[in-house]
Amino acid sequence: MKKQFLVALLFLVSICAQSQNALQSPQQFLGYAVGERFTPSHQIYRYAEHVAEQLPNKVKIINYGQTYEKRPLMFVVVSADENIKNLEQIRTDHLKSIGMMAGTPTAKDSKPIIWLSYNVHGNEGVSSEAFMKVLDELLQPNNATSAKILKNSIVILAPCLNPDGHDRYVNWYNQKIGTEPNANTSAWEHNEPWPGGRYTHYLFDPNRDWAWQTQEITSQLIAAYHNWMPQVHGDFHEMGPNSPYYFAPAAKPYHEDITLWQRELQDVIGTYNKKYFDRKNWLYYTRERFDLLYPSYGDTWPTYNGAIGMTYEQGGGGVAGLAYERTSEGDTLTLRDRIAHSATASIATLEAIADRPTKVADEFVKFFEKSQSNPIGTFKGYVVKTTGDEGKIKALKELLDKNRIVYGYSSDSKALSGYNYLTQKEETFKTEANDLLISAYQPKSTLLKILFETKPMLEDSITYDITSWCVPLAFGLKTYGVKEKLVVGPGSLVISQSSLVNQNKPYAYLANWRSAEDVKLLAAVLKNKIKVRIAEKTFDLNNKTYAAGTLIMTRAGNEAMGEKFDKIIIDEANRLGITLTTTETGGVAKGSDFGSDFVYSIKTPRVGLIAGEGTSMTAVGEVWHYFDQELKYPITLIDPNGRGGLPFTKLDVLVVPSGYGSNLIKESQIQPLKDWLRGGGKLILLENSTGILADKDGFGLKTRKDEKKKGADSLKIYANRERESVSDETPGSIYKIKLDNTHPLAFGMPDYFYALVNNTYNYEFLKDGWNVGYLKKEKEGYVAGFVGKNAKEKLQNTLFYGVEEIGRGKVIYMANDPLFRGFWYNGKLIFSNAVFLVP
Repeated sequence: MKKQFLVALLFLVSICAQSQNALQSPQQFLGYAVGERFTPSHQIYRYAEHVAEQLPNKVKIINYGQTYEKRPLMFVVVSADENIKNLEQIRTDHLKSIGMMAGTPTAKDSKPIIWLSYNVHGNEGVSSEAFMKVLDELLQPNNATSAKILKNSIVILAPCLNPDGHDRYVNWYNQKIGTEPNANTSAWEHNEPWPGGRYTHYLFDPNRDWAWQTQEITSQLIAAYHNWMPQVHGDFHEMGPNSPYYFAPAAKPYHEDITLWQRELQDVIGTYNKKYFDRKNWLYYTRERFDLLYPSYGDTWPTYNGAIGMTYEQGGGGVAGLAYERTSEGDTLTLRDRIAHSATASIATLEAIADRPTKVADEFVKFFEKSQSNPIGTFKGYVVKTTGDEGKIKALKELLDKNRIVYGYSSDSKALSGYNYLTQKEETFKTEANDLLISAYQPKSTLLKILFETKPMLEDSITYDITSWCVPLAFGLKTYGVKEKLVVGPGSLVISQSSLVNQNKPYAYLANWRSAEDVKLLAAVLKNKIKVRIAEKTFDLNNKTYAAGTLIMTRAGNEAMGEKFDKIIIDEANRLGITLTTTETGGVAKGSDFGSDFVYSIKTPRVGLIAGEGTSMTAVGEVWHYFDQELKYPITLIDPNGRGGLPFTKLDVLVVPSGYGSNLIKESQIQPLKDWLRGGGKLILLENSTGILADKDGFGLKTRKDEKKKGADSLKIYANRERESVSDETPGSIYKIKLDNTHPLAFGMPDYFYALVNNTYNYEFLKDGWNVGYLKKEKEGYVAGFVGKNAKEKLQNTLFYGVEEIGRGKVIYMANDPLFRGFWYNGKLIFSNAVFLVP
C-alpha cells in the first residue's frame, strides 16, 4: 500500500514538474526578450492564455467584453492553488460581506483582491509589456515574495484596457523602426501622427470615463470590476519622457471624503515602492501633480468605491519608443528601463497588501458597513422630479445603473424640505407618484454623495482636472437633497402612454423637445425620410400647452410615405420610450396653426465634421461618438488638409471642433465659406475654433480687448510660478448662464443653462446677431469649482453661445463645449438644436 502511494506521489510530482517545465517564459513564447520591441495585444493575450493552460491551478483567464474594433477584453486572475480552487466562493463571499450581493458569507476569512490595470492609454504601452514580466515573476516556483503574495491575496492583472489604442500605436511604431532604435528625438519613430494611440476608437480618454462610462471599453470594464470589487486598484500610466517614476501617496487636493485608512495605506504602499526603488538607485517622486479629486479617474473612482486607488506614472509615453535621448538626465531612456520600473512597482504594491491581508479586508468591509448604516454628507437622500423630464430620467437611470447606485420611486405624496439644486436654495416640496428616490443608506453611498455634490471642497487650487461635475446640474433635473432618511420602495417608473388613433390616420403626431432622447427620435424619423416641422412658439391644442421646439410630423408633406408614415413614427417612439400625442387638426386654440410661417420645416441635414491634424482628438471624438453611437445619424469626417479643400457643396452643416492650429479653415477657404453660408450653409464652431472667425472682416464675433495692467505684475516670485499660472484658468467650474430660450438654439431649455466652463474666450456680445447664451456679472452666475482671478474678470459680460446670420446661412458660435466628455447631458440638447433646429 505504501509503495503504491509512493508511486502515485512521484507521478504527481513528475506531472507538476513537467507542467512547470512546459511553461515558457515571455522571451521563449514571443521569440524576443520583453523590451526589445512593442508587442501587439493579441500576442500579449496569447501569452496569458498559454500560462493559464499550463498552470490552471494558479491562473484563470476571464473575458469581459469586446472593443468597437472587435478586439477582446480580458483579465488574468493569479493566486495560490487553494485560492483558485475556491475562487468563486471567495468572490461571492466578498460581495456579500459588503452588501453588493444578497446573502451571508460562508467563510470568515477573506483574501484581499488586488487589481492592477495596465495600458488604459494606448500609446503608453510600457505597462502591457510589464504585465508579462509581472505574471512571469509571480509564478516563479522559488520566489518567496511571489509565494506570499499568491497565498495571501487574489491578484487580478488587466493586461490592456485599451487594445484598440494600443494596437494603433504599436502597429505604427513597429513600421517606423529600423534594425536598431534611433534615440534621436527628431527621428520619425518619435513623432506619432494624429490621432495617435492614446485614446479609444472614438477618441475619448478612457481614464476620465470611469464614472460616466460613455465608452464601450469603460462600461464593460466597470461591469467586470463590480463582479470583484477589489480592495486595491493600481492604474498604470506614462508621462513625459524627461520625468522619472511617480507612485503613491498622491498629491493634494485629496477629496475630503477619502478615509483616514485610505490615506494611511497610500503612504504604506508608497513606502514599499520607495524601498524597492532605493535598492536599485532609481529616481522617483511622490505627492505631486496627480491628485485625488475628479471622480472619474482610474484612481479616484475605485477610491470612492472603498478601494485604495493609485496612479503610477513612468516617464516615457508614445514619444519615447524603444530608446529616447533625455535632456533632463543627459542619458538614454530605454523601453527595458521603463518596463523594469513598472514591473517593480507592481510587485512592491502587491507585497504591501500581502503583508497585511486581514487589515485590508476588514477595513474594506467597515467602509461599506458605514455607507449602509451611517452615510457621509449632509444629505441622506435625493428626490428627483420625473414629470415632463422622462427622457432625462431615462438617461440618469442608465448612469445610476452603470454605477450600481440603487434607487426606487415614490408612490405617494409627502411634504419634505430639501436643497433644490436648480435654484440652489432650501425649499419645501411634496413628493409625487413616480418621483425618483435615492437613499444614501446603500453600499454605493460615498460615490453617490460625490457625484451629486454641488461644491467639492478644494484644499488646493492646483488640480490635475476639472473641479466640479454635479450630476443633477449636468442633467438639468429638478433634484432635492434631503436630510432625512427616505423610505424607498422598488417599484418602477410608470409613463402614461397615449392612445394613438391609428385607424383614423391622425392629422399629425406631436413629440416634446426636452432632452437628447427626443433628439434620437428626430434623427430616426429624418433618416427615414419623414418631413418634420418645428413650432417656433408655444401653442395650445386639445387643452394642452406645447412648448417652442415641439416636433410636429404632419401627414401633409409626407403623403408619399403612405402606410409607412404611421408605422415608422410609432415604432421609433416605442423603441425609444417616447410618448407621442396625436391631433385631428392643424388648427390650434392659441399660438400658430401648423401652416404658419412660425411652424417651420427642417431638412435632413448633411453633416460634416473637420477631423485631422490640428484638431483636438477628444473634441472630434465627442461629436463623432454622439452622432455615430447615440443618434445613429450619419456624419462625414473631413480632413482639413485633404485634397480639394472643404466640400461645401456636399454639406448643409459643417462642425469645426476645438483645435490647436489655425489651418482648420485656411485663409484660402474663407471666401468659399462665405459663399456657402450666403447660400444657406450652417457653420458650428466649438470652443477655441470660434477664434478662426473672431475679428475677421465680414464676421461679427469680436474679442474683448484686455486693459493693460499697471503696477508690479512683472515682479513675480519664481517659486510661485505654478500657482500664478492658474490665475487665468477655470478648470471645470460650473456657471449658470442666461439663455434666450425663444431662439431655436435654446429650444427645450429653461431660460438658463448650467454650463461646465473649461476655458474663457473673452468675447464681446454680438452687435448684429443673436446672443443666446451669455453671462453678465460673473458673481451672478458662478456656482462651483475653481476659477482663477484673471478668469473671473473675463467671465463678466461675455458670450457663450451666439448665432450670426450670413445671407441665408448661419454661423453658430459655441465658445463653451456643450458635449464635454459625453457626460454633460443637458448640453447635448443645445448642440442638437444647433445642428437640426436652427433654421
